[in-house]
Amino acid sequence: MGIEEYGGGQTPQSDVLVVTTNDVPGYTVQQVIGEVFGLTVRSRHLGSQIGAGLKSMIGGELKGLTKTLVETRNQAMERLVAQAKARGANAVLMMRFDVTEAADVGTEVCAYGTAVVLART
Repeated sequence: MGIEEYGGGQTPQSDVLVVTTNDVPGYTVQQVIGEVFGLTVRSRHLGSQIGAGLKSMIGGELKGLTKTLVETRNQAMERLVAQAKARGANAVLMMRFDVTEAADVGTEVCAYGTAVVLART
């Protein structure tokens, strides 16, 4: 996995701006639509589980699990954007991720924030 595969975030062509801040310089909030979220639960496949078990004995990064988490976060973000767009928003403010174990079978990742309509000031 190259460094470009470890990240996430939006492409410049995205219809919905997602930020972790309360506001966006140069814009005002015209309408608050409300909370939106993107949720996914992923299980780890057997190969990465075995590899992680072996790697934990000698130390180092668990690359299989890292890759799974990156893909999971990106999927949650895509679902967040799709929900915001479907509700008429052009931005999501105060976006956050929440990660929890889901019944010992996988990892639940939830991206959430406040959907709004922004206008240039």
